[in-house]
Amino acid sequence: MSPGRRCRAAETAAAVLLLLLSAACGSRLPESDFAHDRGTPRATTREPIRVGIITSATSPVGGSAFTGPRDGARAWFDHLNSRGGIAGRRVEVRLCDDGGSGVGNNTCVHKLLDEDRVVALVATTALDYAGASRVSHARVPDVGGQPLGAAYDTWPHLYGIYGSLAPRDGTPGWDGKLYGGTEVYRYFKREHGARTAAVVSYNQSASAAYARLVEQGLKAEGYKVVDEQVDFALPNFRAVAADLKAEGADLVFDALDTHGNARLCEAMDEVGARVTAKVTNVQNWTSTVPDDYKDSPACRNVLWATGSSRNFQDTSQPAAREFQEATEGLRTHSQWQLEGWAAAKWFTRAAQACADRGVTRACVDDFMNRGQDYDADGLLLPVRFERLTAPPGTRRTCLSVARWEDGRGWVSQGEMTRTCFDVPQLAYTP
Repeated sequence: MSPGRRCRAAETAAAVLLLLLSAACGSRLPESDFAHDRGTPRATTREPIRVGIITSATSPVGGSAFTGPRDGARAWFDHLNSRGGIAGRRVEVRLCDDGGSGVGNNTCVHKLLDEDRVVALVATTALDYAGASRVSHARVPDVGGQPLGAAYDTWPHLYGIYGSLAPRDGTPGWDGKLYGGTEVYRYFKREHGARTAAVVSYNQSASAAYARLVEQGLKAEGYKVVDEQVDFALPNFRAVAADLKAEGADLVFDALDTHGNARLCEAMDEVGARVTAKVTNVQNWTSTVPDDYKDSPACRNVLWATGSSRNFQDTSQPAAREFQEATEGLRTHSQWQLEGWAAAKWFTRAAQACADRGVTRACVDDFMNRGQDYDADGLLLPVRFERLTAPPGTRRTCLSVARWEDGRGWVSQGEMTRTCFDVPQLAYTP
């Protein structure tokens, strides 16, 4: 992942860790159904193109936390197959739920790679991607996975949804360090004049570590930082909200789970703490906001989300409108669904490029490794994979921003390809 986007992935990974605090794959086809190229399977013209999706659908976090990318990818492949598939061949999706465990993840990797012999993995969303090294050693392209850990900045042949500039030589990032930009903090300073930011965390290691990362970025951008910590077992959110009001915080960032976020918002409404923005991450960029924050209307209407993909409600853009129309049957919508859809489009683009010489693991991998930008027809900020020997000290990074408004939902704030900043890249340990 590019250093400028790594920080947003860290936000998502931290949110997953915090959720943890509160809280069968398909049949085998015979080997004769495949031709081989460079030791990897190639579906013949008689067979569909087979891909695998690994999701921690049942895990300690809960049944819906990780299913967005899977649902978005499946929706794309259904949509694609209804239009004739890839060069007349349908895409067959094999699903595997790893249960959120490393053992389960390794089992899924074995099943999909060795038994189902998929051409590629798509939209992987694994709480513990223990099988990542095995996927890499088998040279199976993993296209558009969600970086909940450091795997996509560690191993070759793994292509996270946000790209990577890291060497990916078996060590995370550069000598074990990943880098994140300060574009989120720069945005609110430049566009909204924010100067004071509060960071709210639990007295728990994962929460506190992420809070320190946010504070580091805020201070680099010249903010006055108000550090607030609550007891995980008996959190006093009202006291925190009163302090936010007294300090005159412009922004609130948090290292809390979804339940904690909702309770903090309730407390802010109760004490009359008014802020410019309560900033959340891509995992909470969903259509369920009215239910999640039903008891805090004032705070709900200053919720902002930032990320590296186009707002799923931005139907002024044709690719986002296509996503909305094709997923009307889903009960809820989310940014993770859109990113899963974009991951499946990415694989499709690779497979289309390989159609003439055979859709093989090797060909798809070569396409992904070209070093060229990909934007999923405008759904993603341009993504690429390079292997820089050293991380850049600064980088121009763009940002997708949306704000929740009752009656309208998530409203895009400017065009993401023009909301760009030259910002420092700060090191952290994953």
